Amino acid sequence: MIVRIMGEGQVKLDDSHFAELNKLDDELLSEMESGDEEGFRRTLTALLNAVRTMGSSLPDDALEPSELILPAPDASLEEVREMLTEDGLIPG
Repeated sequence: MIVRIMGEGQVKLDDSHFAELNKLDDELLSEMESGDEEGFRRTLTALLNAVRTMGSSLPDDALEPSELILPAPDASLEEVREMLTEDGLIPG
């Protein structure tokens, strides 16, 4: 799957990592619902780091369709809230 991190670029990630990313997404959703800004920041960082670590960056000139779009590392809780679907950032 191709994941876009806003403001950074695209990462190719094997589908086998979906469950781990979904777990972090669930945590992020819970922290957002409770207004836990510190937890939100920590989990967003962990989610983005997991994508970067488990995947491989595509060249800057590559423009593949992204299956997931994740917020920039400095996105606010409110900005991420606007990106959410009923399942979180990662549908599943």
